[in-house]
Amino acid sequence: MRNLSLFTKNTKLIPVEINDAEFIYSLRVDSRLNKHISTINGTVIEQAEWIEDYKKREENNEEFYFIIKRTDNDEKIGTIRLYNITKDDGFCWGSWILNDDKMKSSAIESAYLIYKFGFLHKNYKYSYFQVDKKNKEVIAFHKKTGATIIKEDDVNFHFEFYVENFIRLREKYSKYF
Repeated sequence: MRNLSLFTKNTKLIPVEINDAEFIYSLRVDSRLNKHISTINGTVIEQAEWIEDYKKREENNEEFYFIIKRTDNDEKIGTIRLYNITKDDGFCWGSWILNDDKMKSSAIESAYLIYKFGFLHKNYKYSYFQVDKKNKEVIAFHKKTGATIIKEDDVNFHFEFYVENFIRLREKYSKYF
């Protein structure tokens, strides 16, 4: 993973390291950013311990967690994670947080990069994820990128996204990549 190069014009994904714990913790406890993600309890030290355990899962190809950075100034602007890999080559993605230092294109670029990693680097067949029904902006984003709602429950819409969607996404938003 260390030599992995995932970048677009304005955005790059860098594998998470233990020294990213403070940054990740600051995102997770920011009330403006954490409305629609799972809550976090604990401290920066516990976040670092979680990352230490995560690195074992990364080594086993079970999960992949990235820091999102701007390419113009190398500033950390968020996180994104690929996890819950299925037996039929599906992957879930989430832990997607972008802070106020993001660029206008950071959302589309970071989503593209996690799909690129899953579909082109890992050869997975499809992606699935859940979005809180109250998170209207993110729901609209995923629909615009080609994801399909396949079911819903009381809290979430459940989406799927396939390689074919990725190819169309790459063509539609190519000016960013």
